[in-house]
Amino acid sequence: MALDILPVIDVRNGVVVRAVKGRRDLYRPIETPLSAGADPVAVASGLLRLHPFDKLYIADLDAIEGNGHNTGAVMTLRQRFPKLDIWTDNGTAGAEAVYAWFGADRGTLVLGSESQIDGETVRRFRHEPRLVLSLDFRADAFQGPPELLDPARWPARVIAMTLARVGGTDGPDFERLEVLRSVHPACRIYAAGGVRGKADLERLVQLGVNGVLVASALHDGRLDASEIAAFARSPQHPEGD
Repeated sequence: MALDILPVIDVRNGVVVRAVKGRRDLYRPIETPLSAGADPVAVASGLLRLHPFDKLYIADLDAIEGNGHNTGAVMTLRQRFPKLDIWTDNGTAGAEAVYAWFGADRGTLVLGSESQIDGETVRRFRHEPRLVLSLDFRADAFQGPPELLDPARWPARVIAMTLARVGGTDGPDFERLEVLRSVHPACRIYAAGGVRGKADLERLVQLGVNGVLVASALHDGRLDASEIAAFARSPQHPEGD
């Protein structure tokens, strides 16, 4: 079984920032050997030189925190890399905002549970193929309306986001992933937070997880091109065009 590997870009004030264990107040512009700077296009280009990924996950931190948005950066990336399936979490909540996103053809939309006031929006759009649900956790506490933990409300793709492990080296939350996998075997489950290297990818495959979001391990070189290629689904898309 191969993994759907999505590199992650966290964007604040128009530049890519480096995650630090989910502590968004500590995020600073990224410094990475994959790119000469923190511009989103430059960082995305560097990631695609590492491996021809076919998906990219963007966290619009300003929008999630209610301090503006980086929709322009998302659309620039879509124009620059039209073959990339770009997943964006921008704190969207409410049916009107979802309709507006899809109506503007802005790509795959991630609804983060931490941004939802109830489970109605996810329920309404659970059959929409361009929608992904992120179940957000801090430690053992679920961030969001409890009804979103009901697998009957889930869309076809669900991210298990352990926020305190994002940008850390504690490893994925394997226990939680195993539980989510067991309660809805037909759902495509994506792990997010804490991937350290090849051994973690091997265990995720063993658990039957379908995909994984990765950032720090790519920039730090803990996952190299050959290891990514060994796990990633193929064929993928080349950079640009």
